[in-house]
Amino acid sequence: MSVTDPLQVFRVESQELLEQIEQGLLDLENNPEDGETVAQVFRALHTLKGSGAMFGFEALASFTHHCETAFDRVRKGRATATPKLIGAVLAALDHMRALAERPDARSENGEALLAGLRQAMEDDGENTPTQPPSKTWRIKFTLPSDSFVNGTRPLALLDELRALGEAEVKAVADDVPELPALVPTECHLAWDVRLTTAHPRSAIEEVFIFVIDEMTLSIEEEGTAPPAAETAAETAEVHAAETPKDANQPAEKFETRHTMAGETVRVPASRLDELLDQVGELMIAQSRLKQVAGTTSDTGLRSVAEEIERLASELRDSMMFVRMVPISQLFGRFRRLIHDLARDTGKQIEFITEGETTELDKTVIERLADPLIHLIRNSADHGLETPEERRAAGKPETGRVTLSARQAGAEVVISVIDDGRGINRDRVRAKAEENGLIAPGAVLSDSEINQLIFQPGFSTASKITNLSGRGVGMDVVKRTIEGLRGAIEMTSKPGAGSCVNLRIPLTLAIIDGLLVRVGGGRYVIPLSCVEECVELSTEQDERSIGRTFLTLRDALVPFLRLRELFATGTAPDLYQKIVVVSTGSERVGLVVDQILGHHQTVIKPLSCFHAAVDTFSGATILGDGSVALILDVMHLVAVGQKQEERLRAAV
Repeated sequence: MSVTDPLQVFRVESQELLEQIEQGLLDLENNPEDGETVAQVFRALHTLKGSGAMFGFEALASFTHHCETAFDRVRKGRATATPKLIGAVLAALDHMRALAERPDARSENGEALLAGLRQAMEDDGENTPTQPPSKTWRIKFTLPSDSFVNGTRPLALLDELRALGEAEVKAVADDVPELPALVPTECHLAWDVRLTTAHPRSAIEEVFIFVIDEMTLSIEEEGTAPPAAETAAETAEVHAAETPKDANQPAEKFETRHTMAGETVRVPASRLDELLDQVGELMIAQSRLKQVAGTTSDTGLRSVAEEIERLASELRDSMMFVRMVPISQLFGRFRRLIHDLARDTGKQIEFITEGETTELDKTVIERLADPLIHLIRNSADHGLETPEERRAAGKPETGRVTLSARQAGAEVVISVIDDGRGINRDRVRAKAEENGLIAPGAVLSDSEINQLIFQPGFSTASKITNLSGRGVGMDVVKRTIEGLRGAIEMTSKPGAGSCVNLRIPLTLAIIDGLLVRVGGGRYVIPLSCVEECVELSTEQDERSIGRTFLTLRDALVPFLRLRELFATGTAPDLYQKIVVVSTGSERVGLVVDQILGHHQTVIKPLSCFHAAVDTFSGATILGDGSVALILDVMHLVAVGQKQEERLRAAV
């Protein structure tokens, strides 16, 4: 995105406004009398309409105008924020999104959406109070000289004033220079407007919401003489309330808003990705420099290498911090989903979010959206019962879906929890046997039966609906989470609900790793998964031949001999090491030949030819230019656990 591309800037800002409108509408469902939320929704609609008209999105501006009008009535107390009105505006948001993306977009349901909006307003007509008396206002304003260059259209402002009532407009040309000194792109006119309207003063001020920071504005009711302090404040306040305020207060708010705006810089995501790639290459070069410095006695070179290592590490941490965003940006999207699911299923659903301040890499958050949509839909359709079923089971009629996040070391655990009927394991087993996924009568643990839900094409739905029944969704969830080098765990208790835990790494770009040697090759184990390292002496190694378990502080831990797994040949003449790794409650020991030490690992994806190799999740370039493969700890732990389950089944 070009920094000077105004259309792309508008599209980004319009999506933010639409998100703000959606969240406000969902808040109003729980508290329809909240005047501040009503005002926020109205202002966002007004801003969207004005911005759309300014940038040539006339269809968006025209369509949004109808929603703005509806909430203008609510704001003025002429109507109420009924569920029907909120639902109609929510339904219109998707059409607004399409119009914001493509100005020429056409939708067959556009008229139907407006008809639904008009019907919602008519149904609330009995709540409309009597029309307030009209007042006459004298409005004088001057725009900054660079208004035309910045896209401000004075005629559009005057048209908005005329839409409020009967307006007499007079142009003031006192400051227009002589023709030789006149610059066509500069604005030197002022305007004097006499407006008679039933709208309040705030409605007049909102006409100038986009330009009020730089312009000079005076609004006086005819027949009154406002105090001098109020008149002076009118030229500076951003958005005055209808109640009197101290003259200094608007100026303070104005100054604060400008300070906050200056603290934030909008940067295209692609530039952050490019910067991260460059930081990764710097880390590789720094590793090479460290290796070269270690082979020389030049203390000056070693000092410089250590300083560059420190700076590169700090730059990496800063880059990681810049890419981290609060997960609330993701969680907020699902409030609308829950609203629609409750409407489509006829169920009463309470949506709770926890840990919204937890931060994740922006790339990870983007890729988590679809899996969480599938999980939440599954909870609403399969998990939660109908109000009648819940009442018969002694539960509250309103079901609960909880979406939570918490940080655990270098991972974030995201949980989707419902208090529904839980998993019917007998039904899952029967369906799996019917589909040939398991042999009839096979001995499976509860966790293994739960995992059958993630098999491609698996579904226990008795009929196909808009939400489920086609066997598509949960297998996509598993593939996506594994593609993020994460793990998925499911627990369920019949009659009490289910819980799905997603364990996701904080970042996908640069990690701390433990560099080990197995045979003639070097490999990286993500340091966040390493619990401890213990020696495996020759005697212990010989005693453990033919066994797959080791005793670690009175606990049996399955272990894998990576030399045998990778077929790298005979053991070297030194003690081997066991690196104990874990993923939550599950752990396994990895037998390696040598631990080489800590390594700043820049993750490089494997080629498409190696995508099916489950043992490795990526590769990295070492300081000497050679390649080291990154072990997929999730896969290795799963292999170790299968060994343990086979042994227990044999016993």
